[in-house]
Amino acid sequence: MRDLTFDPNLFETMKTGKEIDDLLSADGGFPRSTNFVLVGDPGVGKSTVSMDILSDLKANGHSVLFISGEMDRVDLYGYVKRYPKFGDLDILFLGEYIDDNPMDVIEQMLDRGYDAVLIDSFVEVQDTVKEAARMSSNSAEKWLVDLMRKHNAGNNARKCYTSFLCIQQVTKEGVFVGSNKLKHNTTGMLELRFTPDEKRYAMFTKNRRGNVNVKLFYDLASTGDVKYMNESYEAKIERAAKDVVEKKPRNDGHSSSFDILFGM
Repeated sequence: MRDLTFDPNLFETMKTGKEIDDLLSADGGFPRSTNFVLVGDPGVGKSTVSMDILSDLKANGHSVLFISGEMDRVDLYGYVKRYPKFGDLDILFLGEYIDDNPMDVIEQMLDRGYDAVLIDSFVEVQDTVKEAARMSSNSAEKWLVDLMRKHNAGNNARKCYTSFLCIQQVTKEGVFVGSNKLKHNTTGMLELRFTPDEKRYAMFTKNRRGNVNVKLFYDLASTGDVKYMNESYEAKIERAAKDVVEKKPRNDGHSSSFDILFGM
């Protein structure tokens, strides 16, 4: 390791300017050359939160791209009415290229070089490629993961160490849709969940760059912005007391939780 050298830019995080920066990494912000996967409960706001992150990165000077495998222009227009900043994003509506070669379209877009890319959702893009190229699911997934790794390494026109935020689906049993290849190329697994009293929170169950099992509550009631609220002091005390009783560190078991999501 002493003989290795890296570009210092690789270790500069990208800031949103919100509380979620501290959740994304210990250095504060979205780390470069990483792949975060986002899963969550229906209606919890996966697309809204992820587009909010992307929009805030763009507002802070970063080059960003949204690859939509599910929404069309009419769908997104509804989001933009409530969150006008979403209208400033570079967007690839993949559904508009079904009759073309979606692999070529995605490759050409990413070759421009982006700091951060949102894929919504990974499995929809995978399935689009699978059907258009008549590939197996595993081959389509491998192509997409390899493409992400290529741009993680800065192999694009701007030599950007691209980071990806991928919304992913889970089965009805709550098992993550994806192979070992996707699992091992995932830097962090961000879950968006509801509490029993319907409060929304974000929490990593795996994060090589930051903390796990730390809840960040958020609210979608406001127009134009996602509002974050740190975990209450009382909740932290209650959770810490529970950890002591169980004699179990807070970050113990995060790998097993991640494995459970993968059905392993």
